[in-house]
Order: sequence, then C-alpha cells, then structure tokens
Amino acid sequence: MNPMSRRGLLTTSAVGSLLAGAATRVQAQTFGNPDLPPQGAINAQNPRSLVDPGPQNPALAGQFPAAQSPPATDVGGLPQNWASFNNSPKRIQNGGWARQVTQADFALSETISGVNMRLTAGGIRELHWHLAGEWAYMSYGNCRVTVFDEQSRMYVSDVKEGDIWFFPAGLPHSLQGTGSDGCEFILAFDDGKANEFNTLLVTDWLAHTPPEILAENFGIPADSFSKIPLQNRWIFQGRVPGDLTLDQAAVRGPNGAPPYPFTFTLAGLKPVKQTKGGEVRIADSTNFTMSKSIAAALVTIHPGGLREMHWHPNADEWQYWLKGKGRLGVFDTGPNAKTTDFNPGDIGYVKRNHGHYIKNTGNTDLQMLEVFRSDHFADISLSDWLAHTPPEMVAQTLNVDVATIARFPKNKPAMMPE
Repeated sequence: MNPMSRRGLLTTSAVGSLLAGAATRVQAQTFGNPDLPPQGAINAQNPRSLVDPGPQNPALAGQFPAAQSPPATDVGGLPQNWASFNNSPKRIQNGGWARQVTQADFALSETISGVNMRLTAGGIRELHWHLAGEWAYMSYGNCRVTVFDEQSRMYVSDVKEGDIWFFPAGLPHSLQGTGSDGCEFILAFDDGKANEFNTLLVTDWLAHTPPEILAENFGIPADSFSKIPLQNRWIFQGRVPGDLTLDQAAVRGPNGAPPYPFTFTLAGLKPVKQTKGGEVRIADSTNFTMSKSIAAALVTIHPGGLREMHWHPNADEWQYWLKGKGRLGVFDTGPNAKTTDFNPGDIGYVKRNHGHYIKNTGNTDLQMLEVFRSDHFADISLSDWLAHTPPEMVAQTLNVDVATIARFPKNKPAMMPE
C-alpha cells in the first residue's frame, strides 16, 4: 500500500472513531442524564461497574441509598450537607444528658449550631446564659422554663411537645423536666460555633469569686457560701417542681412580667399551607415577637409528597429531621447537584440561595424543622416564579410550549401534589 494512502486511511479511521464516540456521548446526554461523560448506574453497561467488593458496613450504607447509587443528574462535589445527633457522643449526668453538633463537627453549618438535650422529671439544666440566642423545639414530654430580662422581669412557663422557646443572647435562664418522665428538646443557637458545653454557669462564677467579694455583693456573711458547689452542676437531678402558678407568684416583681412571651406553640398553629402533599407551620417575629434572630418552619410531608423546588434568599437553612425518611436534593452553581438521604435525628444544611427539594421516601409522614438565622421566614418557589414570568420567555428558555407552562402551580404550594 502507498504510505500516503495508508496514512490517509488511518486518519479517516481515527476521525470515524472520534465521530462515533462523540455520537455515543451525545446520545447519552439525554433528559434525566445530562452530563458527559455519562454517569450513574443507568449508564453502566458493564454490570461489574456497580459492584463494591471492598470492606462494607451494611448498616451504615443502608441509610444512604442515594450515596450508594446517586441519580444520574447529580454532578460536581458539593460539601457534605448531612450530620446527625445519632453518632454524637452524649454527656450524661444524673438528671439527663446532652449531645451537640457545632460547626467544629459540621463545617457547612456556619450560622446555626444544634444541641439535643434530655432532662428527667425534676432534672435541672442549671442557671446559665449564653453568648448566642437560644431557640428550642420540644420533641417529647414537659419542661418548665425560666428567663430573666434586662428590665428585671422574670418569665416562668411550662412547655410541652410541639412548643418552642427563644431566649435572646445574654438573658439568664433555666430548664427543668416536669411531668412523669421529664422532657427532650432540640436547641438551635444563632451561631454555628456556639457550644453547649461552654456556657456561662452561675455555679462556675460563684466558685471562682473570692468569698469576701461574694459577701460584699450579696450583703451576707462570707460563710453563707461555704457549701456552694466547687464544680459546675450543668445538669443535675432536682425535685419535680410544684404548681406553675406558685412559681409564678413567688417571682412576681414590681416591674411585672415581660411584655411578650418567651414561649410559643408551633405545632398547634394553623398551617400556612396545606395540600394533599403535606403542610407547613411557620413561627418567626411576625407571630412570635421575641424570636428576633431565629425563624422556623415545622414541615410535614405525607408519603409520596414533595417539598417543592425552592430556595431561601435571606438565610441558610438548618434542618432537624423529626420523623420519617426523606431525600434532599440541592443545586448550586457549577453546576453542582447532590442528593442525600435523611432519617430521624439527622441534621441537614442548605446554604442561602441554593435550590433544593425534599422528597418523602418512606411510607409514613415525614416531619422536619427548617431553622433560619433571621427574623422572618422567606422562600422563593421555582414553579411560582416561572408561572409569573412572561410565558413566551419561559417557553423559549425551557423549550416547553406555552400551554404546558400554563399548568405550572401559581400559588406557591410548598407541598406537592396540591
């Protein structure tokens, strides 16, 4: 064969192979599978591509099916948006326990740190205050709270499952389990670095103040303080408190009670949205006046339901998963898209303006908290935005006909189906 002819044939063959490969790649770039090179189990022609022959932890892997086989639409490398109280060590004392997830454990969580606490009946979280504001949701039982404001006004109240409280930074307070079995609750501090194990405790301060200063400050002999604890108590077993009205009467002062309550019933609110897919209840400064730096939503998604595609323009979203099973899909520039599975006791986090959805993947109601470092709740619905944009522009952008666009939900449903 002529060398030139042979070279031409090789060139032609190489070009043909490239074209064939390109055609294969183009064919793989389809709806539901947009990226090249194609990825996801759906594109693995060799079945051995799906096998993981290495060491396994089936109990853990089984909690994260989306990580074992991500949707073909996932792309890029978003930071880990999952954490959990389930694997956070408990600090246990006589009277209860607590465990926490701060930014030190969960790098993405810049604006909120979380604590899960249990108090027995009579168990006391000792008198203390924080550098950050404290928001809480009661997940079990009954609790008595006290909080003292800068106008020398004391607030004492009992809270139950589904109630919340908010204590602004610097206001001293206490918590005590009541009823037959005490309580359990979730705390969210408006600072990702806030640490429940490093709070300002009254026992610490008194133990580390010279006795003569204590005597002068309180106007009593120094030996009156000879039996104070020399180490902080943090959580300890106390006596179950008596009738609420007796405590309220005992602390009533000349300045009266604070003008607004520090507690609020979230679960008892009428939903702001209720559809076939679920319902949403919202507590922020518009209806819970004291909560100036934390806004929250209690979201219930029925089996098969979807928390619609949306984003929050004013704050990052810290999530606590109370009941059921679900899947969170998050979208960012890049493009980057990531799908993660969640279970009760888990914590999710979505950065401000990142698009996301939540799908109930179980056969029972999914219930979760959305918590924001903001004085108000705000979200933007994808379908609502597109339905209120000139139809021709949306049609040309998405290559979808105007008649189809007219069927998009226009009323910000929050939960689908409507």
